[in-house]
Amino acid sequence: MKIIIVNGPNLNLLGVREKSIYGSSSFANYYESIVSRFPDIEFEYFQSNVEGELINYLQKVGFSAHGIVFNAGAYTHTSVALRDAIAAISTPVVEVHISNILTREHFRHESLIGPVCKGSIMGFGLDSYRLGIESFRNDV
Repeated sequence: MKIIIVNGPNLNLLGVREKSIYGSSSFANYYESIVSRFPDIEFEYFQSNVEGELINYLQKVGFSAHGIVFNAGAYTHTSVALRDAIAAISTPVVEVHISNILTREHFRHESLIGPVCKGSIMGFGLDSYRLGIESFRNDV
């Protein structure tokens, strides 16, 4: 089984930015723990702050993996192009968020990508990614 984790803008700053919202762990450290926790899964990871790079990457891998765990960051609420890219690929996508976007600023309450994803997980800190991974393991 191959699962791809994709992170959007500003998630490269985890562990540094807004620790009260996003925690103090870097994503690199968390990713190592995920790979160790699921030795039976082949993982790939990609992060970009650039919308077009995220779209190109989704199109590149979106027909070959078992699942994609995607935190689109702020693009969740603004990008019709990412929504269309997810709709165009055959690999199912689970939308994840570290914080509960429904308890934050009003403009974060709507997800443009959610309706074309398999499901959405939010508010469990970095553990949201693990829950996304688990959702694909349950499909097997």
